[in-house]
Amino acid sequence: MTQLLNTFSVLFLALIVGACSSQTTIESDMGISGAPDWVNEGTQAVKDKDGRLIQGVGMAPVMGDVSLQKATADNRARAEIARVLSTYVDAVIKDYTASSGTEADLNVEREIRSTTQLTLSGARILGHWKDEDTGDVYAFAELDMDAVEKSLKTATSLSDAFKGHYEENANANFDRFMENK
Repeated sequence: MTQLLNTFSVLFLALIVGACSSQTTIESDMGISGAPDWVNEGTQAVKDKDGRLIQGVGMAPVMGDVSLQKATADNRARAEIARVLSTYVDAVIKDYTASSGTEADLNVEREIRSTTQLTLSGARILGHWKDEDTGDVYAFAELDMDAVEKSLKTATSLSDAFKGHYEENANANFDRFMENK
């Protein structure tokens, strides 16, 4: 009985230690055989030799009209960029508010959001892929964060304090955003 209790105790302790020290691993690969890497990697923010980029992937199922299907995939890829950019802008506003010690003005927040939405028109569709097994069409869109920064610099209703804060912290904000996403 004591040996059984000791064995049970060791197994229980091993389970608890293992549960506390393990991390959940989530595969980013969708596993679509034969698909380009960008399809399987999906929407993401990246920082590489090409700069700081938001890449969006959209998919459209078979619709009977190939041009409509392609346009739908394009729009969904841009919507993915908008979703990531919105999250990034929220993080920038929180960072500015925390560093300035004051609440961000509602008009400033509105102007930042409007400016970044205009910047989305600069998101480019760089490619398409059709899954021959399902007929689904995928679109790959990309937005360079330099375009966002240029738009914010030229926005007339943003305060000089915010513009200065953004310019000084753009790289750090993007790096933190990538770590926390």
